[in-house]
Amino acid sequence: MNTAYSDIRARVDAAAQRAGHPVGLLAVSKTKPAPAIRALAALGQRAFGENYVQEALAKQCELTDIGLEWHLIGPLQSNKCREVAQHFDWLQSLDREKLVEPLNRFRATGTQKPLNVLIQVNIDAEASKSGCAPDAVPRLAEQIAAAPHLRLRGLMAIPEPATAEASRRAAFRRMSELFDALRRDFPRADTLSMGMSDDFELAIAEGATMVRIGTALFGARG
Repeated sequence: MNTAYSDIRARVDAAAQRAGHPVGLLAVSKTKPAPAIRALAALGQRAFGENYVQEALAKQCELTDIGLEWHLIGPLQSNKCREVAQHFDWLQSLDREKLVEPLNRFRATGTQKPLNVLIQVNIDAEASKSGCAPDAVPRLAEQIAAAPHLRLRGLMAIPEPATAEASRRAAFRRMSELFDALRRDFPRADTLSMGMSDDFELAIAEGATMVRIGTALFGARG
């Protein structure tokens, strides 16, 4: 794991330097046990992404002593808003208006800073994938920005898998253009989360400020 982390960190940093902007690394730890997360944290990684709320909460309980930053990157069901608002630092997958009010209300019950929120965009209009349509972003952004216990940070996407680099680049570029449009109305938005183990350097070249990497750090899921 030490070698894998060093290699990925170096590649992210090099790609960020070429692109001319800083890039954050989110380690996607879904299905990975708490000891594996602890080992990666010992190397310097602080931010971890989980797909499933209950799985993440169990790991958080086991790892409270090392003060990690937790991101929910999987689809959010309405009945999980309380847990997410109270136990996560970031929600990267907000994709519909009805989630805004309960997230804001439950976050208000604690003493934490506002919950960092990214709007998930279904950039390739895949029927099987979560995310709002690109034209729904402005209204959803307005609602998040108006919620005092939420902080609009930007956008997230999982483009359709494509073997052709040109197809992936085009999807990343559309997200970057959407992010630029969002920032014109909400200048404090600073995060464009896109790119995974097999395409993160391309995503960074097209404007990603955060990449989500699992397999290249932890190995293939068992």
